[in-house]
Amino acid sequence: MKENASVTIRIDGAVMTARIEGEIDHHSAKSVRVEIDEAFAQSGAARLALDMSRVRFMDSSGLGLILGRYAKVEALGAAFCVVDPSASVRRVLDVAGAGRIVEIREKNAECQMPNAK
Repeated sequence: MKENASVTIRIDGAVMTARIEGEIDHHSAKSVRVEIDEAFAQSGAARLALDMSRVRFMDSSGLGLILGRYAKVEALGAAFCVVDPSASVRRVLDVAGAGRIVEIREKNAECQMPNAK
């Protein structure tokens, strides 16, 4: 039996960390996306870190979740990173070449601010 993903939001100064736990598939991605987007919009944070250390499974819906949050946050001029991806998440990110687009950090290190354009 699959366990849907859940999100825990933590705001520390200018950084909002969304820790996702469980399995991200097409059934759970939308609710996770909505929860993160609403919290980020209300937070006023300058950085969004997705802590993926407790994600046990992720399919292409999870990749879409990550890339969509990246695009949304970047459009707002904020920083974005994926933190401490589990082995299964890392495999999906590596196969998709997402590391060329999205900053992937080991352990809960602060996301870097985007370069001024």
